[in-house]
Amino acid sequence: MPDRHHEPERAIAGTGMGGTMDLGVEEAETLEKRPAGPHGPAPRDRPRSLWSDAWRDLRRNPVFIVSGLVILFLVLISLWPSAIASGSPLTCDLSKAQEGSQAGHPFGFDGQGCDVYTRTVYGARTSVAVGVLATLGVAVLGSVLGALAGFFGGVWDSVLSRITDVFFAIPVVLGGLVLLSVITSNTVWPVIGFIVLLGWPQLSRIARGAVITAQQNDYVQAARALGASNSRLMLRHIAPNAVAPVIVVATIALGTYIALEATLSYLGVGLKPPSVSWGIDISAASPYVRNAPHALLWPSGALAITVLAFIMLGDAVRDALDPKLR
Repeated sequence: MPDRHHEPERAIAGTGMGGTMDLGVEEAETLEKRPAGPHGPAPRDRPRSLWSDAWRDLRRNPVFIVSGLVILFLVLISLWPSAIASGSPLTCDLSKAQEGSQAGHPFGFDGQGCDVYTRTVYGARTSVAVGVLATLGVAVLGSVLGALAGFFGGVWDSVLSRITDVFFAIPVVLGGLVLLSVITSNTVWPVIGFIVLLGWPQLSRIARGAVITAQQNDYVQAARALGASNSRLMLRHIAPNAVAPVIVVATIALGTYIALEATLSYLGVGLKPPSVSWGIDISAASPYVRNAPHALLWPSGALAITVLAFIMLGDAVRDALDPKLR
């Protein structure tokens, strides 16, 4: 009697479209054993996205947790500095100039007799405000211009590339000395405007490259073949998949902008008294560093911790959003 080739039993399952498909027994049993709810079979797990995976990795990253807690503390004292500093940063007593730590004044006094602790706490408001607002301006302006250049290409891309080359050739500190020296305003807006003016070319290059890369994906080509408009292609298909590198660079740049504001204020062209800034305090304490090193130590330490926290946060976000590092 000839041997019969053993073939696995088959089962017929509905396709949900009025037809059927041929399944193996094990596959059919898997469908039958799927737990059913009161309204039918239980829904399948949603596919994980880049953002959900990134958030899962960030929650497990100690660098992100530590830097996030430091930044959260800075934001809170920027919004409510009086919660931990009861005095005024502009109240000074020359009779206590350069004195060390005392009861109620843990950081001592600077060369003008101002409480170093109070000025350090209130200086966080200026630094955080400049960093956040400048980053938002740079991100919006640079992303929009870079995305348009990468999407349309041609003459628009060439013109924008030459403009960015011109801005890249301007030294940042020298440009600040020239542009801000003619402005007498004591507000943060001239400094923010200067940072946005010289900071957007970097973000525009990043956004341009990300858009060009996203345009080459199959789902974008399919949407274009189906007649999707340019605005729909940009907002629904390209932008969500090109925004990750922009977020990473902007987060790291935020700490750099805080350091830049302190540098410009130290040189006397950024914020000016009676504004309260870490850069102003560092500049005022530099001539007395031998007699009153504490007046220089505390604002410098606060500035270093703040910049480091934002850079660490940017590194953690970069590691979480880069698929090559998984």
